[in-house]
Amino acid sequence: MEHSIYASGTAALRTKLRDTWLGDLVGHYRVIKRRVMRRSEGEAFLLRRYARIHGKPLSLTNPQTFTEKVFWRMITWNRGDMPSRFRQLADKYAVRAHVAEIVGEKYLTKLLWHGDDPRAIPFDRLPVEYVIKSSHAAGQVIIVKGQVDRDEIIRTVSGWLASDYYWHGRESQYYRIPPRILIEEYLTNDDGSPPFDYKVYCFNGAPEQILVRNHTHDICPFFDTAWKFLDFSDEVGAVRPWVPKPTNLDEMLALAVKLSAGVGFVRVDFYNVKGRVYFSELTFTPAGGIIKYDPEFWDLKLGEKWDLSLDH
Repeated sequence: MEHSIYASGTAALRTKLRDTWLGDLVGHYRVIKRRVMRRSEGEAFLLRRYARIHGKPLSLTNPQTFTEKVFWRMITWNRGDMPSRFRQLADKYAVRAHVAEIVGEKYLTKLLWHGDDPRAIPFDRLPVEYVIKSSHAAGQVIIVKGQVDRDEIIRTVSGWLASDYYWHGRESQYYRIPPRILIEEYLTNDDGSPPFDYKVYCFNGAPEQILVRNHTHDICPFFDTAWKFLDFSDEVGAVRPWVPKPTNLDEMLALAVKLSAGVGFVRVDFYNVKGRVYFSELTFTPAGGIIKYDPEFWDLKLGEKWDLSLDH
């Protein structure tokens, strides 16, 4: 009861101070405090998250499992020990130049427009179907088909641009990425359906397994590089149907080798559409570390493949 009264009183005070010089001063102080305490509070946040998921404290001195190493990476990078290249590779706009240099522009999805002013989106010059996404976050995607509510899109992407995705899960590779909006061509299969997303898990420059997701993210089967079905999942209640081997699997794996070179672990994502392979993104901390392997021994099996020395 006391906590409830305190919370309601605090909310009332904030409302009263809103749009006053004192309210602006308090807000400015809170922003500065958040930045100053970012590393210590971020580390505490990540330690609590790991313990909540796995029911035990995280070993930072001797991480062994895959999930331990994901959190070790997030905490180490949050402390400031992250090479700058990882921020560029997490930036969905900046990574395009890297991919073009390493494997060639033909593997990039066509970029129709990019910018940081949503009001400048050239709706009248865009095709009937396209994809809108942000450069500085994960999961911020709008698929457009036909007529759209332009004002609603502008409001949505303005919200994206105003936020720093780092604060969502303390993934430091996203911290202060220049916020941009990207509009890309909408890829479809011959029947008009959205393509599968092939997520290649690479350890020390070598592809080891492929996770297949559909556009609604309600399937997640894993396969090895010979397309043998792997009997495990990384989320509770996962639906893991058999998915046919993609015709360009060897090409995808060869690209994954080049794009993962020199990194202890990275997931290289592709689309495979109408006989062509397209790069999607590089992922360094899958699901922000919210992963639970079933059966559990796969967590250690994958962790053994990851050389942490390559994170520096």
